[in-house]
Amino acid sequence: QQLMPRELRHNLGEYYTPDWLAERLLNMLEAGRFEGNPDRRILDPACGSGTFLVLAIKKIREYGWENAIPEDKLLEKILFNVVGFDLNPLAVISARTNYLLALGDLLTHQKSEINIPIYICDSIMTPQEGEDLFGKGILKFNTAVGIFSIPKSLVQARYIDALSNFLEEAVKLSLNKEQFIDKLCQKLPLNPKQDNDDIEIVYGLYEKLLNLEKQGINGIWARIIKNAFAPLFVGEFDYVVGNPPWVNWEHLPENYRNQMIPLYEKVYNLFPIKGFRRRHGSTKIDISTLITYVSLDKYLRRNGKLGFLITQSVFKTNAGKGFRRFLLPRGISVKVVYVDDMVELKPFEGVGNRTSIVILQKGKNTRYPVPYNYWIKKVKGVGIKDDLRLDEVTQIATYKQFYAEPVDANDPTSPWITGRPKAIKAVKKVLGQSDYVAHEGVNSGGANGVYWVEIIDKRPDGLVIISNITEGAKKKVGSIETAIEPDLLYPLLRGRDVKRWKAEQSFWIIVPQAPSSPMHGYPESELKTNSPKTFLYLDRFRKILENRPAYLKYLRNEPFYSLYDIKKYTFAPYKVVWTRIANIQAAVIYEKDGKSIIPQETISLVPFDNKDEAYYFCALINSSPFQYACVSYSQAGGKSMGSPHVLENIRIPKFDPKDKLHLKLAELSEEAHSLARSEDQQSLKKIEEEIDKISAQIWGLTSEELKEIKLSLKEVSKSDK
Repeated sequence: QQLMPRELRHNLGEYYTPDWLAERLLNMLEAGRFEGNPDRRILDPACGSGTFLVLAIKKIREYGWENAIPEDKLLEKILFNVVGFDLNPLAVISARTNYLLALGDLLTHQKSEINIPIYICDSIMTPQEGEDLFGKGILKFNTAVGIFSIPKSLVQARYIDALSNFLEEAVKLSLNKEQFIDKLCQKLPLNPKQDNDDIEIVYGLYEKLLNLEKQGINGIWARIIKNAFAPLFVGEFDYVVGNPPWVNWEHLPENYRNQMIPLYEKVYNLFPIKGFRRRHGSTKIDISTLITYVSLDKYLRRNGKLGFLITQSVFKTNAGKGFRRFLLPRGISVKVVYVDDMVELKPFEGVGNRTSIVILQKGKNTRYPVPYNYWIKKVKGVGIKDDLRLDEVTQIATYKQFYAEPVDANDPTSPWITGRPKAIKAVKKVLGQSDYVAHEGVNSGGANGVYWVEIIDKRPDGLVIISNITEGAKKKVGSIETAIEPDLLYPLLRGRDVKRWKAEQSFWIIVPQAPSSPMHGYPESELKTNSPKTFLYLDRFRKILENRPAYLKYLRNEPFYSLYDIKKYTFAPYKVVWTRIANIQAAVIYEKDGKSIIPQETISLVPFDNKDEAYYFCALINSSPFQYACVSYSQAGGKSMGSPHVLENIRIPKFDPKDKLHLKLAELSEEAHSLARSEDQQSLKKIEEEIDKISAQIWGLTSEELKEIKLSLKEVSKSDK
């Protein structure tokens, strides 16, 4: 980890695993204690510096000592059964060194030259099967200097080691064809009469390597071939373990991404969306999901177990929909045995990854609910350092025994809801399709520094002096102070302006769209006539606004200054708003001085024409049953927790003005807003208790069920702040 620059490790998705975390994962493969049986084969397909392999070897050596296994036999078993792959040559050097150190004095019992079974190779994009001139199976490996081909029969028979060693020697000796074939048939069980096709393929490979040697660019190609084919000849394993790279699909190199599309789409069906957007990276799936499925499919024996450190988002977001199929090609099922949710622990020092451990078993069916342990810190304010032992970590942290199941009982691929069994049973009464639809706020396409302004002063002629807000803007724009007409200025509501029961506008936004037809910007001619100062201000930023990706993609036929994600609902007289990022905290907003308050895109909103209905809806959003339902099936504190889709899974019944409970809830909600503004927290807490009780009645929850929900909400809402 110290050898690799942090930025490079981030780009590669490499976060080296603390020993205690690797030990926890190994233990969970075997119901809490990793035994270290040397006859069980174990592979890490993205081994990094070899943490998992070294810990496994340590346990195997302990097992060997306790069971009096001869050292030479134990060494032989380890070298055959403990295997690693990685694409990073520096990581492989580290892993091989650590592997040797872990073997220690067992090396004195070696009977012949040994090969450390850690290979530089791609565990996903393995050599592909093809056809040669004679129509027989060959395996092709694409390199920077062309395609190398090897007979499939030699790889299947596990002769790749002997073949690559022979090729390296033959190139150095510059053998002619007759000499090459003669020595090849001595080294490998090949018969010139029966295996001529295979011999010709190997000779063709030798010629390529010999030509590279003559050009001075051969070096280690024979060894590279041996490593590249490793995934095809190492066989199957009882356990696949590791910490695969967490690299978002959209951050992968385009060529590599395109090569993987058939695996994602046709082989493993991991894409949550189809078509053009997927190919251009418009989805938040992670490469770790593909490594998981490839490893289950190619490297794991039936009934074998896979244990990976993986992002919690695969269980909680729509992007993980394909992953949650838990089905391999040929109809082979995958069972979720166990999950550790370690998001609150932040086990990677200095990195805020959403870490979880998942244990999967090949060939078994997943049955819900599945065990899902939610880890929390017992000691607040104490960081979990990389060099701690597992027993030291369990003094700082513990876990709640939760369970998980799909939020939609009719869709096993829907996001998981997690919590105590009684709380999950209760909250199912809250789940379902809402009678309301939420929307995102207005999006400037990354040009907030142009549209967001502060009013500095008002002039006698009716114009206002504004200054654009450039602090924190994604696009760097010049700071300007100028006079414009007030007609197109609307109160702006930013994400940070929204709190529970309170939303206070701080700045203003220029909206060059009519409330009656907000999907279209005012024509330039009309804006020049009616608001010339505003047009001149926007025209200063024409180049920036015309080059916004969102403008180019969605608004090409609109005036250059047009906003998007803006419709009639944006100008509704009442809106309930909440932030899409982190925790959901809702408030009612309404027109200010005859103008609608405009929420930014990081805010979700639901429009209303009726005040009582808005307050009723807001009360249910802020109630404990809704809050727990949301936290338990989405990424608590995540960027998409409060997205509009939340109403697709949590049921808010339509407001009935004749229902006394609905009216009472609206009344309490309006009072809660008033108390929040006056900061009377004690009175507000009493009102919130009443809101919870009435909300529970609306959803048909018993008092005991409400109590269980509130207890669970308190547990999952704790964080180390």
